[in-house]
Amino acid sequence: MSNERLRSALLARGMTVQSLAEEIGVIPKTVERWITQGKVPYRRHQYATAAALNVDVTTLWDDSRAVDTAADLTKAEIVAVYPHRHVVPSSLWREMCERATERIDILVYAGIYLAEDPLFFSTLKEKAESGVRIRVLMGDPECEAVVRRGIDEGHRIMDGKIRNALVNYRPLFTSHPQIAFRLHDTVLYNSIYRADDEMLANTHVYGIGAYMAPVFHLRRLPGGGLFDTFANSVQQTWEGARAVTERDITGA
Repeated sequence: MSNERLRSALLARGMTVQSLAEEIGVIPKTVERWITQGKVPYRRHQYATAAALNVDVTTLWDDSRAVDTAADLTKAEIVAVYPHRHVVPSSLWREMCERATERIDILVYAGIYLAEDPLFFSTLKEKAESGVRIRVLMGDPECEAVVRRGIDEGHRIMDGKIRNALVNYRPLFTSHPQIAFRLHDTVLYNSIYRADDEMLANTHVYGIGAYMAPVFHLRRLPGGGLFDTFANSVQQTWEGARAVTERDITGA
């Protein structure tokens, strides 16, 4: 029986049998057998394939050994769980960014507590100057998702929080244009802060502010899947976001 899940994952990733084979170090005929004959690869090739296609290994194969191993790896990706964001060590946000050498991604509605931290600003500047790619995604202050989130938290000032954060970030717009800012209109179920293969994922819970919701501290492990699930949502949101305008900042 053919493996249509593997075929679909290849198409979704824009890869061919040849390119996947080159990526994971096997011959193309081997990959073809995995697809057309439903052959199950060695576990090392399963995880290499899943990593290349940016999916969880259990999406591609039902091998019970892979399921058990993937579950264990996913658990191992969890460094810590905080019951509320306000109990996360205040220095952890900066320390994660300080450790980054390649990328920093921030996906929030407002993230005002970061926008008011001058030490965090200094860290972003230093990292941008060292060549780290930095992307900051904030909510469109006039979109329905922002209004709805404010109501869910029991207030109607989310748009004001976003504009306040944008005012604070304004110096970065002019002095460090390599730090990319965009606005999104996405319904967020988590705020996400990524520094290379480390992440803080702040859940959103109906009826309470994000500062009272749980936070997961994650580290990416090949084959784990949990980290990549959150990271993929950042990329998808970025692709649909737009540039910041002066009207977004002033509201006029």
